[in-house]
Amino acid sequence: MKVEVRLFSGLEKYMPGTKFVPPVLVEITDNFNGRALLEKPDIPEKMVFTMMVNGVHKDPDEKLSDGDRVAISPPVGGG
Repeated sequence: MKVEVRLFSGLEKYMPGTKFVPPVLVEITDNFNGRALLEKPDIPEKMVFTMMVNGVHKDPDEKLSDGDRVAISPPVGGG
């Protein structure tokens, strides 16, 4: 099973070979959740503000399914 992952605003440094937010296919297993997805490339959970799955905000403990599109964003600020 695979999910498509997009990392935003600096998080791409945790997934070697990515930059400028290209999608990355990540192999997952049954009962794989968002929290496990963060552990796979070792993204610190404190660096994640929001996780969207198929365009909907999701809790990291929710199970992922084959073909899901996951967007992960850190907290950002500006003025």
